[in-house]
Amino acid sequence: MPSDVKSFGGRCPPNAKFATQCLYAGQEPDPTTGARTTPITMSTGFVFKDSEDAAAKFPLQAFGPIYTRITNPTADAVEKKIAALEGGMAALAVASGHAAQLLAFSNLLQNGDHFVTTDKLYGGSVTQFGRQFKQFGWEVTFCPHDDYDVIEKAFTDKTKALYCEAIANPGGLVVDLKKLAEIAHKKGVPLIVDNTTATPYLVRPFEHGADIIVHSATKGLCGHGNAMGGFIVEKGDFDWSSGKFPILSEPCDSYHGLKMYETFGKDGPVADMFGTKGKTGLSFIIAARTLGLRDMGMCISPFNAFLISMGMETLPLRMQKHVENALAVAKFLEKHEKISWVRYGGLSSDKSYKLHQTYCPKGAGALFTFGLKGGYSSGKKLVDSVKMISLVANLGDSRTLVAHPASMMHAQLTEEQRQAAGAETETIRISIGLEDESDIIADLEQALIAC
Repeated sequence: MPSDVKSFGGRCPPNAKFATQCLYAGQEPDPTTGARTTPITMSTGFVFKDSEDAAAKFPLQAFGPIYTRITNPTADAVEKKIAALEGGMAALAVASGHAAQLLAFSNLLQNGDHFVTTDKLYGGSVTQFGRQFKQFGWEVTFCPHDDYDVIEKAFTDKTKALYCEAIANPGGLVVDLKKLAEIAHKKGVPLIVDNTTATPYLVRPFEHGADIIVHSATKGLCGHGNAMGGFIVEKGDFDWSSGKFPILSEPCDSYHGLKMYETFGKDGPVADMFGTKGKTGLSFIIAARTLGLRDMGMCISPFNAFLISMGMETLPLRMQKHVENALAVAKFLEKHEKISWVRYGGLSSDKSYKLHQTYCPKGAGALFTFGLKGGYSSGKKLVDSVKMISLVANLGDSRTLVAHPASMMHAQLTEEQRQAAGAETETIRISIGLEDESDIIADLEQALIAC
């Protein structure tokens, strides 16, 4: 059997385009067997070459698999892929999108610290930020997504980040990333962007000022509703040395005084090793992996990492079909007599249409909301009347999914919070799939007759 990976083809070309990266980035042929598909490495531990190899890896003097809770070859491959697709320096794969958010903020916040977020958010993020994070002493202020004066005034001397969703869930609203990045950087904090709904095929937040990207890889990246996972991606050029971020800039007791940013930042010895000195670093991801993931343990299953990686191979094809179908369905609903409104950035009548053209000209995503004139009862009737479309609390699937947020994902919120998030009582959220658009429209049409 061949043992030298250099003898195999199948490597990602330098400066490869997006679709090529989806297939090749992070996925080199297996050095032992030549396997083209990344193997699923279902091993919890990994044999060290010798005691010196082990002694170097544990204090971060060398890198390589130690234990699957922290590093795994299958996870490593998909991490490299999402980093390439987002144009970032490094990435970390974890168990879910919620795990990605928790780990990202654990790098920045300590008891009494604060962050600012837009209010157009997935309902689970609202409760995670507003309830769970309070148990850690982390405070949050929710602000209207486009009221930039309110956002800026919400900052305090304890504010450590500004957060938003690139294309908001549930409303499909496109956010002005450049304006939010300007505010964040003026205040000396990073902009963290949830790019789940958009995926890097539609929006590349780093190109518009974002510093950290998080994903629920369960959704569009995986694309088939069969694997849970999340990602954190680091751009790599943020200056963490201001004193605001001691977890990254100050000596770490559990690594004998090692300073994460000094060692792994853009001016550190590791950046020099990668040939990126003065440009990019990976201190945020190293800290998330070796502190947060090490101690909290929300690692991704190697099998899920494999499924998500396979889903990402067809991302450009799927997303293009998603957005074509979504626009056709949104146009149909906009004209229907029983529909009072449709919120979708791809419609020329939508408030975020210009932002859609700026940030995601290929399409405004597969997710949007609409309201029925009959209100709450009609909304529930519609989701009970679809035949092909599935009533599922997920999005980004290959199949069209529908949900009634007020009685499902946003039910735990107050009416005021639901209004702010764009999940009013009459709201229907729909995630458009890959079916023929005429079949999606036909199913909605027959369901609307019952409303």
